[in-house]
Amino acid sequence: MSEPALEVRGLRHTFQPGGANEMRALQGVDLALEPGTFVVVVGTNGSGKSTLLNAVAGTFVPDHGSVRLGGVDVTRTPEHVRARAIGRVFQDPLTGTAPHLTIAENLALASQRAVGVRGLRRAVTRGARRELAARVAALGMGLEGRLDVPLGSLSGGQRQALTLLMATLVRPALLLLDEHTAALDPSSAAQVLRLTQEAIDRDSLTTLMVTHSMQEAVRLGDRAIMMHQGRVVEDFSGPRKRRLRVTDLLDCFDQVRNADRLDDSAAAMLRREYV
Repeated sequence: MSEPALEVRGLRHTFQPGGANEMRALQGVDLALEPGTFVVVVGTNGSGKSTLLNAVAGTFVPDHGSVRLGGVDVTRTPEHVRARAIGRVFQDPLTGTAPHLTIAENLALASQRAVGVRGLRRAVTRGARRELAARVAALGMGLEGRLDVPLGSLSGGQRQALTLLMATLVRPALLLLDEHTAALDPSSAAQVLRLTQEAIDRDSLTTLMVTHSMQEAVRLGDRAIMMHQGRVVEDFSGPRKRRLRVTDLLDCFDQVRNADRLDDSAAAMLRREYV
């Protein structure tokens, strides 16, 4: 039996421990993703969704627990080293890019990620430009003729599509998507989600995607997990995921409300946030 592509065990982390603003962001998270699995993560603000992605990416070292990629313990491996195996797309379309550099230069840097090579002069050769233009053309945005335009001058949807391409240009062992369409208009968001699904399907990418949209959680992926107060409180996979509806997720939120004895206004907030 092959090793999970990603395995986190007993993950715990507290921000500002002992202070007035102490926040227990992760409280014993266990999660394993088999190779090629597409997992969608939902949860209220402060539930630990983005903190989980940051722990996996290596943004911080957790207080307790472990993170393994392909069977290798990377819990204390620096973020920049882990980035050789992890592709990541953030909510802000400019995060993870160099806005002042051109499209070609950004993609050239991304193409060197897996081997940790740096420098543009050798990367943006004539042959490399042709290959990059072909990959950009596949986005269907007409940007293949604008490779020398600074990436920061593009629209949010164009930037995010290119950021997704950068994250998957060299096939990553793991793709992390942190609400990567939340800052886009509905049309651009739909286009980026389509490109996301195409990239995942094309290369059978193991993917962990955080979203605030219940519709996305229902429609996308082959597994959905719900987080609350730093824990995984529900895990939908197999037939349960295929049958999953928005009303099922709302029922889960109602159960969370009852368990925590939240008042009706808090429950209403949950529904407004996710519907």
